[in-house]
Amino acid sequence: MFSLVKIFLLASFCLAVTACGFHLRGQATLPFESLYVNASDDSSFATELKRTLLAGTNARLSDNPKDAEAIFQLVSEAREKQIRSLTGGGTVGEYELRMRVAFRLYDNKGQNWIAQTEITLKRYVSYSDTEVLAKESEEALLYKDMQSDAVQQVVRRLSAAKAPI
Repeated sequence: MFSLVKIFLLASFCLAVTACGFHLRGQATLPFESLYVNASDDSSFATELKRTLLAGTNARLSDNPKDAEAIFQLVSEAREKQIRSLTGGGTVGEYELRMRVAFRLYDNKGQNWIAQTEITLKRYVSYSDTEVLAKESEEALLYKDMQSDAVQQVVRRLSAAKAPI
C-alpha cells in the first residue's frame, strides 16, 4: 500500500512539472557555426563565456577572426561599487554592486548581427565594520554570480541573433 502511494505521488509530481513547461536548459542553438571571441586574455568574463559556449552550444570557437562566421567583441566590462545607504552613525550600511558588460556581434564584412548592447546587473550587500572579511567574500560571490548571469544573458542573445541582410 505504501509503495503505491509513493508511485502515485511520483507520477503526480512528474505530471505537474511537465505540465508547467519545465525543461532542462540543454544546449543553445546559435545561428552561426563558428565564433571568434575578441576580448583580452585576462578577462574573467570572456573566459567564462568561452567555457559556456564550448560546453553548451553548437558553435565552435575559432582562433582566427578570418575563419569565423561571426565575431563577438567584448567592448567593455566594468565592476562598480557605490554606497546605497548610511547608518544613523554615518557609517556605510549597504552597498550597491554593479556589473556592466558591453558587447557587439558582427561578421567578417563588419555587418552587425547584434549592435553594441550593454547588460547591467545590480546586487545589494549590507556592510558591517565588524565583519569586513566576511563581507568581502560575500561581495566576491555576488560579483561571480553577476558574471554568470551576464554570460547566460549573452548566450541567450547570441542564440536570438539574426544574420545581417
